[in-house]
Amino acid sequence: MRAELLGARRLLTQDDVRGAAEVLARQALELPELAAAGTVAAYVSVGREPGTHALLDALRARGVRVLLPVLQSDNDLDWAEYEGADRLEPAPRGLLEPSGPRLGPAAVLDADTVLLPGLAVDARGLRLGRGGGSYDRVLARIDAAGHDPARVVLLYANEVVARVPEEPHDHPVHAVVTPQGVTRFPA
Repeated sequence: MRAELLGARRLLTQDDVRGAAEVLARQALELPELAAAGTVAAYVSVGREPGTHALLDALRARGVRVLLPVLQSDNDLDWAEYEGADRLEPAPRGLLEPSGPRLGPAAVLDADTVLLPGLAVDARGLRLGRGGGSYDRVLARIDAAGHDPARVVLLYANEVVARVPEEPHDHPVHAVVTPQGVTRFPA
């Protein structure tokens, strides 16, 4: 399933990706979960992932504290504040990471909303990631702390599917945003 979804993304042009990113930012910014958030844990999209750059800048312009992940050698995530696109630096695996001070893996517990990367979300709200387990650890950390931020995934419309493979450690998301609209899942 991952190979198929990544293959479909490879067919997108840069114009497709840019256009979708603008619409995704507008759709996401209308979410109550983002409108009311003081802190959002997000990520920097790369390649043909649904774009987050415009959304990150818009959140920061609103005065929202935006936390971005920093991939550690064990695939866990540390966090740092987003201070603008000019403060992102290349990182392993083709990622872009903030250059500022590291806040520790538990910094995600400050987030009112967590924007999660993914390849698909199914009708139950289960997310299919890339398989590295980084965000599974983040969601487990949030769950263990008894924290319940809004969990939102940005995807292309074809990536909202009937069913994804399920693992015992999976945590459902609350909403998925595509250029075509927002789908919410029961808590």
